[in-house]
Amino acid sequence: MVDKFLEYLQFEKRCSPHTVTSYKKDLEDFAQFCLKTEATADISKADKKVIRNFIVDLSENNIAKRSINRKLSSLRSFYLFLLKIGEIRVSPADAIQSLKFYAEKQIPMSEEEMQRLSDSVFSQVTDVLEKCIMEVLYQTGIRKAELCGMMFGSVNLSENELKITGKGNKQRIIPIAADLSGLLREYTGIRKPEPEHEAFFFVNKKGKKLTEKFVYLVVNKYLSMVTTKEKRSPHILRHSFATHVLDNGAEISKVKKILGHSSLASTQVYTNANIEQLKKVFNQAHPRASKNEEL
Repeated sequence: MVDKFLEYLQFEKRCSPHTVTSYKKDLEDFAQFCLKTEATADISKADKKVIRNFIVDLSENNIAKRSINRKLSSLRSFYLFLLKIGEIRVSPADAIQSLKFYAEKQIPMSEEEMQRLSDSVFSQVTDVLEKCIMEVLYQTGIRKAELCGMMFGSVNLSENELKITGKGNKQRIIPIAADLSGLLREYTGIRKPEPEHEAFFFVNKKGKKLTEKFVYLVVNKYLSMVTTKEKRSPHILRHSFATHVLDNGAEISKVKKILGHSSLASTQVYTNANIEQLKKVFNQAHPRASKNEEL
């Protein structure tokens, strides 16, 4: 049943390969737990008690609450699929609530840190691929999986545009600056893909499609040169992009489209309007602001 579910995700729901792999890993982890505790790896027969014991086991092994909730979400989706095809009548995951936790605050890079990276670090870097990875992530806000999956035919340098395929295979067009377009054009001059990886825009020195681990290591290396912040990941560059463009006056609805969010609420987590910014907006825009130089 798990194989049918994964095929359903891939071909009917049109989930990305990364998403399908994540679901597969979560269900395999549960199957291994069931084999160890229930003497069967058939998770379609698991009941509510087994799922609860699985959550307890994950907690006792210090698995993060966010990861536990993701695994629980995968199980919910699997059992909803079984309900849909008539394999079960009640989902054993229905009455199980997600764990409550306080999301760790993501601190973006400052504009000064990113400028220092550009002025001081990149002026001495000769690796064009690594510079492209950093600049594309920061200047477009795309996800690392989206960067790895960028197709050669989706890069339109004459129009300064990238066509990005995001979650659910949804496509969006992202404009890029002329300097980034120039850097990507420079990269195409040294790009040497293997025949089976020729369709992908970014390839490593062996001519193969980039891996997400490689992208993470590149980002972590360069951010470590300009910051002591703990989080130095590709997602932090996405967070930094969104924060900086919003702080500089970009419309949140347009940033939502660029990031590929399905809801505005997802984009709003990147807003960073502090009280001084709110005072400035009030004093510039409110009809009575001329009578109130300060709030």
